[in-house]
Amino acid sequence: MTALDLSSPVAVVGTGTMGQGIAQVALVAGHCVRLYDAAPGRAQDAADAIGARLDRLVAKDRLAAADRDAARARLLPAESLAELADCTLVVEAVLERLDVKQELLRELEGIVGEDCLLATNTSSLSVTAIGGALANPGRFVGLHFFNPAPLLPLVEVVSGFATDVTSATRAYEMARAWGKTPVACADTPGFIVNRIARPFYAEAFAVYEAQGADPATIDAVLRECGGFKMGAFELTDLIGQDVNESVTRSVWQAFFNDVRFTPSLAQRRLVESGRLGRKSGHGWYDYAQDAERDEPHTADKQPQPSYVVAEGDLGPASELLTLIREAGIPVREEEEDHGTRLVLPSGGQLALADGQTSVEFRDVVYFDLALDYRRATRIALSASQDTSPQTLTEAIGLFQALGKDVSVLGDVPGMIVARTVARIVDLAHDAVAKGVATEEDIDTAMRLGVNYPMGPFEWSRRLGRGWAYDVLEELHVREPSGRYAPSLALYRHAYASDKREGSTS
Repeated sequence: MTALDLSSPVAVVGTGTMGQGIAQVALVAGHCVRLYDAAPGRAQDAADAIGARLDRLVAKDRLAAADRDAARARLLPAESLAELADCTLVVEAVLERLDVKQELLRELEGIVGEDCLLATNTSSLSVTAIGGALANPGRFVGLHFFNPAPLLPLVEVVSGFATDVTSATRAYEMARAWGKTPVACADTPGFIVNRIARPFYAEAFAVYEAQGADPATIDAVLRECGGFKMGAFELTDLIGQDVNESVTRSVWQAFFNDVRFTPSLAQRRLVESGRLGRKSGHGWYDYAQDAERDEPHTADKQPQPSYVVAEGDLGPASELLTLIREAGIPVREEEEDHGTRLVLPSGGQLALADGQTSVEFRDVVYFDLALDYRRATRIALSASQDTSPQTLTEAIGLFQALGKDVSVLGDVPGMIVARTVARIVDLAHDAVAKGVATEEDIDTAMRLGVNYPMGPFEWSRRLGRGWAYDVLEELHVREPSGRYAPSLALYRHAYASDKREGSTS
């Protein structure tokens, strides 16, 4: 079944931010759009707001005036649900309450024709549960747009337990015809993006709660070392702490309080205090006009070491050897059957974060995983009270010689980027193994939905087959709550034969 014909009217029920955004997408694609809201006058207000946004697009030369006028003519506020009877698609974007959505859809089912596709834009409720109230749940599907819908390309097309394949295909093709990038997924808590993105927030908050670093430093490391567009603290301030915490709590509860999705106590306290982020003027950061900007911890300038000794293969950090040589620092390479580390002139060691702690070894400094060591502008180091000051000084000086700012954390196993990426990779493999979505769709969803620098499977291939598993195994030994226990899917991936045909990631 193909996408809806442009002559087919579509309807949006619920005229909040998401409802208006979805209506605008359908309108610009060429459909006649009917807006309905249970509150009197709200549909007309929404139509006026959409018209104003179209005016702004014309002013920015992103929409022709004639196309704006034609779109306005196709936008019709409705005073009752009965006016939606001839629509071939109805998308509901009402209050995120199961009973409200079910009651609305039951009413719609008695109004629209049998060929009308019914859809929900829910981001947190079960599509299966919503559709369970319908006499014909086969024509019901999830269409999860991302805010702002007119700008963000991703749409998660969610099949409930009873959704017909033809309905899901029809919704998928419709989203593509509207200029969006659809991904198909099964009805699972958080769908793709809100399921797999949880560690990005959770691990940043965990490092903070363990007093490993302050929010500004953690955010800087995620951006300048990990390659993420925003850090977890600034991003949740932008989203709204109440909104982000609610999604986390919803996913956690939907997975029967699975420890991998446990909400952050620090974030709960922030919400309870009313510090909801930018919208309230204060979250993790203070947004008052005269507030001082929080700066990340950056180490003072230190002398560079006279040489380093490379023992073993540095794996994902192997590019560092080239950078060190380019900085004019001699590198002596020694073959080792175990260990992946650099030895500094003082005899101390410098190793890539692997889930172990600095306190377990006599004199070691860990450095964090970087998306690209050449382009990274900041590197995080981790040391314990047993690390000699000279080793830490040499480690700082080495990375500063490579042109990097250096942030020194507490003794944090897995650092910041390494533990975050390992957990994202693990959840992605687990999702594929459980039939949530394909590797390709997961990578697409995470790049477009939350603007990750690369998809989890792309990361997995770059880091090597066993890297994420090994990091999580070490973290699990040190915190045996189950939070870091690698999934069976990641275990199978780590130990699968490289010789199997078509082996990837």
